Amino acid sequence: MSRPLRVAVGGVHIESSTFSPHLSTAADFEVTRGEALLARYDWLAEPWAADVEWIPLVHARALPGGAVARETYDAWAAEIAAGLATAGPVDGVLLDIHGAMSVVGLEDAEGDLVTVVRSVTGGAPYVSAAMDLHGNVSHRFFDGCDLLTCYRTAPHVDVWETRERAARNLVEALRRGQRPHKALVHVPILLPGEMTSTRVEPAKSLYARVPEIEARDGVIDAAIWIGFAWADEPRCQGAVVATGTDAAATAEAARELGERFWAARDAFTFVAPTGSMDECLDEALTAVKDPARRPFFISDSGDNPGAGGADDVTFALERMLARPEIAGGSVRAVYASLVDPEAVAQVAGLAPGSPVSLRVGGRIDAREPGPLPIEGVLEAVADDPDGGRCVSVRVGGLSVFVTSRRMQYRELASYARLGVTVDAVDLVTVKIGYLEPELFDAAGDWLLALTPGGVDQDLQRLPYERLARPVFPLDRDFEADLTVVTSP
Repeated sequence: MSRPLRVAVGGVHIESSTFSPHLSTAADFEVTRGEALLARYDWLAEPWAADVEWIPLVHARALPGGAVARETYDAWAAEIAAGLATAGPVDGVLLDIHGAMSVVGLEDAEGDLVTVVRSVTGGAPYVSAAMDLHGNVSHRFFDGCDLLTCYRTAPHVDVWETRERAARNLVEALRRGQRPHKALVHVPILLPGEMTSTRVEPAKSLYARVPEIEARDGVIDAAIWIGFAWADEPRCQGAVVATGTDAAATAEAARELGERFWAARDAFTFVAPTGSMDECLDEALTAVKDPARRPFFISDSGDNPGAGGADDVTFALERMLARPEIAGGSVRAVYASLVDPEAVAQVAGLAPGSPVSLRVGGRIDAREPGPLPIEGVLEAVADDPDGGRCVSVRVGGLSVFVTSRRMQYRELASYARLGVTVDAVDLVTVKIGYLEPELFDAAGDWLLALTPGGVDQDLQRLPYERLARPVFPLDRDFEADLTVVTSP
């Protein structure tokens, strides 16, 4: 009887804005090893996976943030290398990653990571990567992998399905004993995720083509990467990768999707109406008079921690407090949130109902107006699995959420921990881009505010220096090179 397949699993999962002053360190990451790492994957008991020996390396995952400290990345890359060396010969490696990690001093972090893996395993094992569609596919990373796939939805509701697909494709390829054919098309488009939601066109139809193409004879997988707009690196652009058992079918799949992506470039628009923060507030304060439009959501998109923002720019909060309807209490509102562990520590020992005077935010990203003075009443204190110790300070009609750790208020349970039932308030401003599913379902209406921050949605305002140019929409009058790169 032949021995079982041996597949190692690990990765570093984060997207990093190089325009954010936040530095991501080991303290920002949730790290799993050993049986705890394998327990993340409920498909290990499926028939196709049950007779595989799965070897856990290390997996580190963080909320998006700024670039990763070099020593932090180097330590995990070294641990992955050491784990592979200790494991002995493996047939395959599953990389569970995001794909848009930036590391201080590197310009292609995932390319470096797959090179580290290959330095230990050599070229014989197959490497399969599961990625976010907002990741990047450099030539170096493409060359180092045998199979690549990514999410097909934004917001991402198929995260675990994608990881299972990457693992299953790897196991099936190993059992066939045929190294997959690969084809890559770089598409010179760079767009924020808020313009490429698969809820709306053209991304809806573009991604709907993926399973149809994947079903063709000779094709294993097809994937479209939007790329990551908030890193100033040459690899940041759209990409299409197809893998298959037939070279011609694989190349045709990549060519077709690449051409469709490029042809749709002018049709991409924001997933919701946009405006300045003041314009959005003008609309919101009128809208909340209509019960059908409450709660009204405003996305403070430029400082969205879900894309890498520092999570402490106070611009949107200042604009809310400047509105007499909110400051005076005739409109019930929530601001979620600012990270400021110092401010939380100052008030967390007080009883709810205590008067408080604080300066909040602006400690990481000091864009105007910087640290903001607020005076109010301590409304609630709670521990959150993402934000740590969190507090709510009531200022007039506004509950200001302040957290000990960076977090994104994307789930209704996080609001409830601080005593807020979202459907009982008029207005919620949240540091987010497109509304995640629970908020989208709860919203009576919403707008996306083009606010300042490390993930500014107005890409023309960002100081790019190292992107591969030309790239749409920063450049418009050029012919795209949609050359299909194949391997082997």
